Amino acid sequence: MTVITPTRLSDGRELIYFDASEGGAARHRDAAATADARGLPPRGPAGTARYDALTGEWIAVAAHRQSRTHLPPADQCPLCPTTPANLSEIPAADYEVVVFENRFSSFGPDLGDLPGDPSWGTTATAYGRCEVVAFDSAHEGSFGSLSPERARTVVDAWAQRTEALSAMPGIKQVFCFENRGADIGVTLLHPHGQIYAYPFIPPRAAVLAERAAAFFEASGGKQTLMGHALSSERSSGERMVIEGEHFSAFVPFAARWPLEVHLVPHRQVADLSGLTDAERDELTTVYLDLLGRLDALYPTPTPYIAAWQQAPVDAVLRPASYLHLQLTSPRRAADKLKFLAGSEAAMGAFINDTTPEKVAEALRNATPAARKDSA
Repeated sequence: MTVITPTRLSDGRELIYFDASEGGAARHRDAAATADARGLPPRGPAGTARYDALTGEWIAVAAHRQSRTHLPPADQCPLCPTTPANLSEIPAADYEVVVFENRFSSFGPDLGDLPGDPSWGTTATAYGRCEVVAFDSAHEGSFGSLSPERARTVVDAWAQRTEALSAMPGIKQVFCFENRGADIGVTLLHPHGQIYAYPFIPPRAAVLAERAAAFFEASGGKQTLMGHALSSERSSGERMVIEGEHFSAFVPFAARWPLEVHLVPHRQVADLSGLTDAERDELTTVYLDLLGRLDALYPTPTPYIAAWQQAPVDAVLRPASYLHLQLTSPRRAADKLKFLAGSEAAMGAFINDTTPEKVAEALRNATPAARKDSA
């Protein structure tokens, strides 16, 4: 059972320890024992959100992020446990999994509702919340390098934060994700991910939710769009990568990226907080297996974005929405990346340089390397 211990950093940001082992939990139950000694100044004001009347989208303006930490050496890492020489973001001398409010937040810390009738020139506070999830106390790695026990604790942390953030005023969408690799734009080598709680439904999530709702309504509320896709992929088998009892992974029929895999629960569930213990257990093993296969394709680690597509908070859209992971990478060969150029970046029209069937076959045949236990 994961023990959750909340505390506060010296500038008021919330920090939460997630500990699965008995010894780890005992270390963190007393918040005073892990007090932040840095004496940070109070947090600055939230950034702004500007409304793009040409697209109907909100754009966050967060100029303060220009000064965020960029690839620091190990002895200055802000996500490593605190030492006398490095008073980091995590005050404890050791930890298992930690979630805390991002010091360089794109949204928040203020909570509230964006204007309901924006037009050209509308500017508002960038309400919301951005959190960092430190997967492990080790300085280097990613989710795929975690032990199954540590990865399971991360899953619990994602689920708990999804539920808590969804209940906050003004939050419309909760997004858990991991960026892996310098080619993706990672600025910290420490194994970590992020959680964004948006004050609006982001464009990609809105498209998925609206398509799902239309399909659900057309079926008379009897079938979901992702459920139909999963059933079709399992029946075909051409693009399947992994099939478990509760989860399956497949390369989508119309994959946009050279490497793209969807990891989908067999049971419709709105978000990570709705998964049962048995489903979380299998998710941990299947996800680690999938990441291992991705890295087995080439001699060097593959950069990726692991994006959890969860249901919007909106009660109307949730019944048709279906939790799933979209794992994508721009890597199209051992020494080549796909860059979003004219068609993709300007028009949003993707052109894939590989076939989903060949990618699925390669992933099925890949043999993941043995992981080191980081627990």
